[in-house]
Amino acid sequence: MTILRVVFAAACSVAALSGVRANDSTAQLATGGLIFVHNDQVELRHEDLFISAAEVKVRYRFFNKTDRDVKVLVAFPMPDIKAEQELAIALPSDDPVNALDFSTSVNGQKVNTQVEQRVVAAGIDRTSYLQDLGLPLAPHLGTTNDALDRLPREKWDELIRLGLAEIEEYDIGKGMQQHLAARWTLRTTFYWEQVFPAKTDTVIEHRYRPSVGETAGTGFGSKDAEKEDWFAEYSRKYCIDKGFLAAVARAKKDAKGEFGAPFTEERIDYILKTGANWSGPIGEFRLVVDKGHPDNLISFCGQGVKKIAPTQFEVVKKDFRPEGNLSVLILKKFDPQ
Repeated sequence: MTILRVVFAAACSVAALSGVRANDSTAQLATGGLIFVHNDQVELRHEDLFISAAEVKVRYRFFNKTDRDVKVLVAFPMPDIKAEQELAIALPSDDPVNALDFSTSVNGQKVNTQVEQRVVAAGIDRTSYLQDLGLPLAPHLGTTNDALDRLPREKWDELIRLGLAEIEEYDIGKGMQQHLAARWTLRTTFYWEQVFPAKTDTVIEHRYRPSVGETAGTGFGSKDAEKEDWFAEYSRKYCIDKGFLAAVARAKKDAKGEFGAPFTEERIDYILKTGANWSGPIGEFRLVVDKGHPDNLISFCGQGVKKIAPTQFEVVKKDFRPEGNLSVLILKKFDPQ
């Protein structure tokens, strides 16, 4: 039985926000799909990817073309999580381990995964150090900062020196006070071992709730929007076209609101190019993106996009080799009255 290694990629990629959006925005973390360490034994014959603001679902059909079973270590690294003072990260769950509600199945049977969590600061593993102090490992949760505040003052200096924390000053009803804030990076990986039987298809499915960046309101439809720095970035990243801008203008006119177009933003980043090291290209790749509601607007880069339902858009490729990542912008309609 040959041993291979497979990794689910969910590399952390915090989208940059323009200055005018930073105060009322959350940043998304990019997630992705399977990565194979190079091998010539397993083919990815079909990948079915569904992306929405509520859920990401991926279904892979692999085929072991050899005459012997292949045992694989499969892993799903969650996005790296690091709390920063002025950057709110969008995570769908407060679970300190499974922040994306990740789950997976193989041939329809739920997989009981193992999990490893590591804390890194300045490139050094500090997991044991935090555990010895009795601290939670999730840097973005309020309970972690509360635990930091309860530490003796001499420990504050040590944590700051090691790059694990920094002091913030703010008022929580008792006047301006100093508080210790987590500044380490949390790396969480789910993993299990899987056998690909000889000359047999194996279906792996996984799903999770994505990290969705949000902005209260949108700059689209505002006067001189096309002259602002963020517009060029959005146009490149989401392939904004004249039809999209015209739809924004119509919605603004219909709403008769005084504060611009009646939309909030939702942003999703997905890593398509995750080291296509399986045997050959993806035989058939199908992507479906769902904008959530018929009145919402959507824009993303893709060729051969076909509308298949009031809220869904499809891209199908044969012998597909991913060359880039996918960024989706959804303008979510609201009633301005």
